[in-house]
Amino acid sequence: MTEIAATIASDLLSIQAVTLRPNEPFTWASGIHSPIYTDNRLTISYPKVRQHIAAGIADIIKRDYPEAEVIAGVATAGIPHAAWVAQLLDLPLIYVRSKPKDHGAGRQIEGVLKPGAKVVMLDDLISTGGSVLQAAKAVQADGGDILAVGSIFSYGLDAATVNFEAAHLPLFSLSNYTTLIKVAREHGDINDAELASLHTWRQDPQHWNPQA
Repeated sequence: MTEIAATIASDLLSIQAVTLRPNEPFTWASGIHSPIYTDNRLTISYPKVRQHIAAGIADIIKRDYPEAEVIAGVATAGIPHAAWVAQLLDLPLIYVRSKPKDHGAGRQIEGVLKPGAKVVMLDDLISTGGSVLQAAKAVQADGGDILAVGSIFSYGLDAATVNFEAAHLPLFSLSNYTTLIKVAREHGDINDAELASLHTWRQDPQHWNPQA
């Protein structure tokens, strides 16, 4: 558990961007029962939290992807954070819609993307990675060279690992599920039995039994 991962986990818990309910799980659109609900859109309303996020992502890019030439935000939740990171790094910003506009020029990508430009894409949350990988395909089809995809938080699901490996794209996240539940236990937000249940969900979300 890195210092920045723990800081972001603590931030997300403190502003209730993440809610843990292992005994009263949420139901995802896919039908999967989940003990966690994440709404990272709340982070934009907390200056200190969003500053931690922007600085953390900017540091990773400077360290691991110093050749980055463009920062891309995935609509909609990734856009503000991409903008703050681009500002810190003094780099151009683009953003990517889920699909092309059905009017005007019909663009899916807004901003200037030169052919061959090296891009780091940012989103707020990675579950399986489906939506951000679709956005990545749009950038690649427009001539962008994606160095990596980054996020504020990741559930760390095996499905995401498989999907990003298949797309041949590196993935980084400031914080993750394993770190967050550890921090939640340290803060007294959950007890040992709930922590064990949360670990079990991470290992097999489709067959997780909250009563086990």
